[in-house]
Amino acid sequence: MAFQWKTHKAKFRSTLLIAIVLGTAGLLTLWKIAATQAEQAAAANQPEPVEVVTAAMAKERQHRSTTTAIGTVVATRSVTLRNEVPGTVRTARLIPGQVVEPGTVLVALDVAVELAELRAQQARAELAAATLARYERMIESRAVSEIELDDARAERDVAAAEVARIRAIIERKTIRAPFRARVGIADVHPGQFLDTGTLLTTLQGVDEAVQVDFPVPQSVAAQLAAEDLVDVMSGPEESVIPARILATDARVDPATRNATVRVRIDEGGDALTPGASVRVRIPVGETRQAVAVPVSALRRGPSGDHVFVLEPTNDDRLRAHERQVQIGAVLEDEVVLLNGLEPGERVATSGSFKLREGALVSVAKDAPAAISQAGR
Repeated sequence: MAFQWKTHKAKFRSTLLIAIVLGTAGLLTLWKIAATQAEQAAAANQPEPVEVVTAAMAKERQHRSTTTAIGTVVATRSVTLRNEVPGTVRTARLIPGQVVEPGTVLVALDVAVELAELRAQQARAELAAATLARYERMIESRAVSEIELDDARAERDVAAAEVARIRAIIERKTIRAPFRARVGIADVHPGQFLDTGTLLTTLQGVDEAVQVDFPVPQSVAAQLAAEDLVDVMSGPEESVIPARILATDARVDPATRNATVRVRIDEGGDALTPGASVRVRIPVGETRQAVAVPVSALRRGPSGDHVFVLEPTNDDRLRAHERQVQIGAVLEDEVVLLNGLEPGERVATSGSFKLREGALVSVAKDAPAAISQAGR
């Protein structure tokens, strides 16, 4: 009997504990629901946030697609200076970086032996000329024969030719600048013996005009013609220099399927160093109508490139709507959109990074100040 009483008492306690737990959970649930409803009611009474941005109108413009290539600056005149005949250096005036005028003596080899031979040959030539003159006077009195006169004339001609040959050797041992040029690095010193064909230095022509060689795919090369214009960009700020096409190489590289194009820069090329690397922008295809907007209007996201178009609502307010676009070239502070936007549509620019689909927008007149205040 006592055992049954204990059992009933334990069951009663368990039931009471479960009832207390369930009651507490119910009260907590009711409190949470009431709090949520209160928050929703408070949020409903809060005004919708307004994002402050600047805006710009999409404008129509003509656009031609471009491609870029890496080119090499080439001087209009450039030579590698070598000696034609062997000899010992008597004078060397190769100062790296110096600009020399045409005809300036750069390297002079020792010509003491040649000068001695020249004097000897000049003496023989004078003797041969005098003998010929004497024979020409004597032929009138038939004191000499025609054969002797011909031999004397031949001797005079051979002596003159020998003098000319020695003078040519002396001239070849004096190396001069063929045109106005800048001297490259050299390692030639007086007393040094030079074999035939020794590399002396390089000369790069100093002209305002320069040339640029760059490779393009054969499909692009087929669209280019002489006198077409391209843009050459160089320097840390990539300043743009116009250039015109001189020619396209007649041969396509079988390994790369590229053809080499040469352009000429007539003005401003003196700032480019021969051998330097530059970027070349080449127009490709036909000119087409496109839409241009400020670069700050373009946003990038997981779904691709897009802009936020500002459209009025029924209550005369502006909302931002995301619009997918296809971008073309970036021209200074504008980006060309090939499709996705129509001319005259209004897009958000500065501050567009804060926008989302359907966001309420206010367009600021003073962009920096308004956006700074909105951020605070």
